[in-house]
Amino acid sequence: MIAIADCNNFYASCQRLFNPALIDKPVVVLSNNDGCVVARSNEAKALGIAMGVPAFQIKDLIEEKQVHVFSSNYTLYGDMSNRVMTTLSRFSPNVEIYSIDEAFLLFDGFDHYNLSDYARIIVQTTTKNTGIPISIGIAPTKTLAKLANKIAKKDPIKFQGVMALMNRDEIRAALLDFPVQDVWGIGNRYAMMLNQYGIKTALQFVNLPPDWVKTKMTITGLRMWHELRGKPCIPMEENPPSKKGICTSRSFGKMLNDYEPIAEAVANYSARCAMKLRAQNSSCKVITVFLNTNGFRTDLKQYNNSKSIVLPVATNSSFELNKFALQALCYIFKSGYSYKKAGVMVTDIVPQSQSQKNLFYQIDDQKQNKIMQALDKINALYGSDKLRFGAQGFARQWRLKNEMLSPCYTTRLNELIRIKL
Repeated sequence: MIAIADCNNFYASCQRLFNPALIDKPVVVLSNNDGCVVARSNEAKALGIAMGVPAFQIKDLIEEKQVHVFSSNYTLYGDMSNRVMTTLSRFSPNVEIYSIDEAFLLFDGFDHYNLSDYARIIVQTTTKNTGIPISIGIAPTKTLAKLANKIAKKDPIKFQGVMALMNRDEIRAALLDFPVQDVWGIGNRYAMMLNQYGIKTALQFVNLPPDWVKTKMTITGLRMWHELRGKPCIPMEENPPSKKGICTSRSFGKMLNDYEPIAEAVANYSARCAMKLRAQNSSCKVITVFLNTNGFRTDLKQYNNSKSIVLPVATNSSFELNKFALQALCYIFKSGYSYKKAGVMVTDIVPQSQSQKNLFYQIDDQKQNKIMQALDKINALYGSDKLRFGAQGFARQWRLKNEMLSPCYTTRLNELIRIKL
């Protein structure tokens, strides 16, 4: 059996954890640059606030209903996620961290356990240890576990945070009225196509002939079909494969016209890509830098461009990637434009141990590796970018707009909660 543990309204729950006054109040969290709603408490959902709606469009509703609004605080969310995942790992030897707020747990060898009761212990322990409420779905496959989890969330009082589909009858009852568009892996396009054929529920979907499903939805759809029928087709990935491409990009907090602040942003993005490469023991052969104006500002001149450079030697050194990223930026930057976004992407990724040397381009690998190890160790110990390259700068005019950012309660000493006696 497989379970998925999913944090309830995770970003909003993190905000409430350190500010109990927000309990039972509508809370929303905004995306980068305080643009769109990316998380909502149940109270905010009840007000009709949709996921992804731009914040300016609901400004009046926010003021009228006294909705509490926060900028995304990824430092806080990442730390709380680590605490949740650490707690979950106590209950199964096989855990796959699926996202910042979800993890699959494999229950092979738990034949003599009452898994529903065991899952409720997991829910209670995780909530007690971290303060983050979770829901758990249990089933023979990942897709069914996701489906069970959604049902558990819809009626938390009835299910006490746990929904288990242990046999064929329970699975059939769960599929009976479950909307086909809410099945994990069925996107809007497939849902529209299925609806055109009168397929509205998950049960109607699994009753389709397999050949029809494969023809209309390829092997991916057939895999979902088998999963919903209780046949596992999606394996656990406790050690996810290394990424084949890494991209770091951000919209600027304000429009930028000058080269210097954009170069500073690009240097930071390339350093972030290099750090991610080192974390998975990989090197890249190609680096791409792109630069965009704001396509929504039709009153301004528009310009979008990118430049890719094939590196002489595959590398994960921040020295090398910064150098070539800034070369690419020089190639595409044009004055006279107001830029909104830049990004750095590294591709053609290979294992670090398989990096080929270049007779005509010599670098001191050993020296750079030692420096990078020291850099990563210091930043892991004292905080992100405590040690950085000069090109990354300190002015940071390009930083994201986050006017409603909450404190980093768990990772910064000067932002710890103070209790007055």
